[in-house]
Amino acid sequence: MTTPQRPTPATDTPAAAAGSVTERLHNDAFLKTGALQDAILNSANFSSIATDEKGVIQIFNVGAERMLGYAAADVLNKITPAEISDPQEVVARAGALSLELGTTIAPGFEALVFKASRGIEDIYELTYIRKDGSRFPAVVSVTALRDVHDHGSIIGYLLIGTDNTVRKQAEAKQEKLDQLLRDQQFYTRSLIESNIDALMTTDASGIITDVNNQMETLTGRSREELIGAAFKNYFTDPAHAEAAIKRVLSESKVTDYELTARAKDGTETHVSYNATTFHNRDGVLQGVFAAARDITERKRWDKVLQEKTVELQKAKAVAEKANLAKSDFLSSMSHELRSPLNAILGFTQLIESDTPPPTASQKASIDQILHAGWFLLELINDILDLAVVESGRLSLSLEAVSLPEVLIECQAMIEPQAQKRGISMSFPKFDAPCFIKADRTRLKQVLINLLSNAIKYNRAGGTVVVDCDHTLPGRLRIGVRDTGAGLSPELLAQLFQAFNRLGKEATGEEGTGIGLVVSKRLVELMEGTIGAHSTVGTGSVFWIELGSAVDPHIDFIKSVSTTLTATPEGAGKRTRLLLYIEDNPANLKLIEQLIARRSDLRLLTAQNGTDGISLAHGYLPDVILMDINLPGISGIEAMKIIRLDPTTAHIPIVALSANAIPRDIEKGIEAGFFRYLTKPIKVNEFMETLNETLAFAENGAVPSPEHLG
Repeated sequence: MTTPQRPTPATDTPAAAAGSVTERLHNDAFLKTGALQDAILNSANFSSIATDEKGVIQIFNVGAERMLGYAAADVLNKITPAEISDPQEVVARAGALSLELGTTIAPGFEALVFKASRGIEDIYELTYIRKDGSRFPAVVSVTALRDVHDHGSIIGYLLIGTDNTVRKQAEAKQEKLDQLLRDQQFYTRSLIESNIDALMTTDASGIITDVNNQMETLTGRSREELIGAAFKNYFTDPAHAEAAIKRVLSESKVTDYELTARAKDGTETHVSYNATTFHNRDGVLQGVFAAARDITERKRWDKVLQEKTVELQKAKAVAEKANLAKSDFLSSMSHELRSPLNAILGFTQLIESDTPPPTASQKASIDQILHAGWFLLELINDILDLAVVESGRLSLSLEAVSLPEVLIECQAMIEPQAQKRGISMSFPKFDAPCFIKADRTRLKQVLINLLSNAIKYNRAGGTVVVDCDHTLPGRLRIGVRDTGAGLSPELLAQLFQAFNRLGKEATGEEGTGIGLVVSKRLVELMEGTIGAHSTVGTGSVFWIELGSAVDPHIDFIKSVSTTLTATPEGAGKRTRLLLYIEDNPANLKLIEQLIARRSDLRLLTAQNGTDGISLAHGYLPDVILMDINLPGISGIEAMKIIRLDPTTAHIPIVALSANAIPRDIEKGIEAGFFRYLTKPIKVNEFMETLNETLAFAENGAVPSPEHLG
C-alpha cells in the first residue's frame, strides 16, 4: 500500500507565507487521513479484504490474518474471498440469485458481489474457513469500490468481516432456552388441560384470567366468554363465591370450600373449591389459582349413606333393645327358676337323709331327681352367665393374677371329678412367679370349663395335660390337652356356637353347649384369644392366650419409699382397724406389706363381698378398702348393703379397682365411695388417701394437706 507523500514547502514570501499555512493544514489533514487509513487497515478487530474488479485479493489486513490464519503473502494476487468461504453457502447464494434474476449465476466470487456491483451494499452471514480447515461464522459487509475519476467505474470490492461465533453461540443458547420454555409451557398447559378438576386463575379482584377445558365444561361457556368475567358470576350464590376469593386472599389458602356452579343451560353442579394465592418472582401478589372438583355424585352418595346410617342406627337400636330384652328375660327367668329349684333340691335332699332312710326303689328315684335337679341348676347358671355377658353389663377387673395360684385352685376343684372317671391329670411346675393380665374369677371360670370338658369327653383311663408357653413376647398361652376321640375339621368349624354340642347330645354325657361360648366371650373381654386344634382318634387341645404381666410385688418393692417405715401420724395413737375386701391373693399381700409398715393399723381381710359385709358388721372397722369385681356380689352392691345398715353406714369406704377408665371412676364416686383408687397401686397416693380417710373417720372432716403425712 502506497504512503502519501509530503508536499514540498513554498518560498518565504507574504503570499507564500499565507499559502504555506494553507499547505501546512492540508498536509496535516493528509497525514491524519493516512494515519486513519493505516489504523483501519491494520486493525486486528475485524478483517478487511479488498479485491480488484475481478475479485482477486489485493489487500488482506492484520485482522484478516488473525481471523483466517493466512499471511497476507499467502493470498494476495492469488485467490478470491469465495475460496475461503463455505462452498455450499456460495452455491446456495448463486442459486438464490439465479432464481431472482431468472438467469444462471455461476457459483464463485460473482455470487458474493453481485448486489454490490449494482450499488447495493450487501450484509450477510457467511461461514469462513481458516487455513487449518476450521470454520467459524462471520458477518460480512460487501461494498463496491469505484474510480471517482473514471465515471465511477468499479475498480474493486471491499469485504469487512467480524467473527460472529460469540453471537451465534448466544443465539443458540437463547434458542435452546426458548425451546425449553416452549416445552415447559406446553407441558404445563398439558397438565392443566388433563386435570380432572376445573382450573382457573383470577386476579386479586376475582376477574378470571385463565381457565382449562374442564372449567369450560363445568360452566358451559367458552374460554373467550370466561376470561375477563367475574368468578362469582358462575355460581348459584355469588356472595358465597366472592367470599371464597376474599378468604383465600386473607388466608393464602382455602381447602374444601363447597360451592354450587351453574352452567349456561341451568345445570347445577356441586363442587369442592380449593385455592391458593400466587405471586411473581418479586413476591408481588398476582392473583388466585383455584381448582373446583365435581362432588355432585359424592354428595348424592353422602345423602344416601346418611339415610342408610339413620336406618341402620334405628335397626341397631331395635336389635339392641330386643337383645337386651332377651337377656333381661333370660336373667329374670334364670332367677325365677332358682326359687322352685331350690325347693326341689332342698326337700329332695331332706328326704334322702330322712329317718328312717328311703327304700332302695325310693333311693333310686331320689337320685334321679337330684341328678336332674343339679343338671338343671348348671343349665340355669350357664344361661345366666351367657345373658350377662351378651348384655354387655359384665364388668371385669383386669390385673396381675398369679397363674400358679389359679391353677392350684383349679386343680383342687377339678381333681375329684377326674379321679371319679379314672383320668390322670398333669399340671405345670413353675420355678419362678408367673403373672398374667386377667380377671381372677373369670379366668378360673374359663379354665374350669376347659378342664371339665377335657375330663368329660376323654376316654376311660385317659389323661389331661395342662401346659404353659410364651408363644409371643408379652403373651402367655395356657393349653389343656386331652386324649379323647378328637374332632373333625367340620366339627372344629362349629366350635363356640351357642347350644351346639357338636354331636355329643347323642351320647350319655350331659351338657348345655353354652360353656365354650361364655368362655370365648370372657377371654375376649380379658383382651385375649381362645382356640383349639384336634386330631380324630388322638385328642384335642383347647388353649387360651392372654397378656403376661409383671409381678406386682416387684413394682411394690421398687415404689416403696424408706420414709414409709415411720408412722405418719405418730406412734402414740390408738391402733385402728382396716378391712380389705379383695379376692386376688397378690393384691392382699401387697396391702398386708404396706399396712405392716404402719404400727397404728391392723388389717382384716375378706375374699368376697358376703364375707366382707359380715366382718364389717362384726368388727366395725375404721376404714374399708373395697375391690369392685368380687365373686358373688360386686363391690358396689356390698358397699350399698353396708351403707343401708345404721351400725356401718358411717364407715368411709375406698374403692381399689383395676377399672381405671374415667367413666368407671365417676360411677364409683356417684355410687358412694369416699375415694376411688386404681390398680396398680401408687404407694404415696395410697398412703395419702389412707391418712385422709382415717382422719375423716376419726374427726368427720378432711384434714389439711400438711397433716396428711
